[in-house]
Amino acid sequence: MFMCARERLPMHLFVTIVLLLSLMISATSLASSQADKDWEMYWPDDDTDKIIDAINEGELNFLDRPPATPVHHHHNTLIVRKSSIETGWVKLVQCHENLDIFPRVQIVYNEGKVRHLRITRHRNIGEARVEGHTVQLTDVKSNARLCIEAESRALIAQKDGTFVMQNGPFMRKFLDGYFPMRVSIDIQLPANLSFVAIEPVEQKGFTVTRGKQHLYLDTWFEGRLVTQFKFELVPEPTILTKKQEPETGLQSPLAL
Repeated sequence: MFMCARERLPMHLFVTIVLLLSLMISATSLASSQADKDWEMYWPDDDTDKIIDAINEGELNFLDRPPATPVHHHHNTLIVRKSSIETGWVKLVQCHENLDIFPRVQIVYNEGKVRHLRITRHRNIGEARVEGHTVQLTDVKSNARLCIEAESRALIAQKDGTFVMQNGPFMRKFLDGYFPMRVSIDIQLPANLSFVAIEPVEQKGFTVTRGKQHLYLDTWFEGRLVTQFKFELVPEPTILTKKQEPETGLQSPLAL
């Protein structure tokens, strides 16, 4: 049984997309006309009742099938090296596809658990920049894409000799509810580390594909998702080499 994620383990990706909508902006000094503009950019054709009805209230709900329209896809590749077992730091390659249309978006990472954060590419975004442990986006348009690289202190050693990697919380939040999103996690392991278990358990809408030194998770959901992978050390495979010819004690003819 895994330990409580919030109480015992630091999260290697505390990623929250902060969407600056009219109801959220109303508490600021922005003029109401600007707030109305922000709202229209995201909801040009829908009324408020339809918007609220479309939001999941926060309970985690895995989806049997993808939504009819493209949604935010959050893809992570985590490369665990042999040195990660000692240090906990792994390489992170992360891409966001189909970002929501907003004038301003903030992606927040867990401070102290991410370093060397940099943007590698972006599309259909007016400006993208790193500020401390955050990525600040302005003028996010339709079909936007953002990719970053970083190092994440993700691999946590346990007292029983196993290791845990925790991801999340992943969410696409609006007001007090959540919209559907897709998360995929690709974990590459060194030869001396083996997969043991995952939480939540595999189920419809939450699939796990296992390879020899590779693990791939793909899920569609609404709500707030935290994943936890458990690994253990295994002996490294022995590399066989060609045995040397046994000595016969005879001298080479060239030496005679």
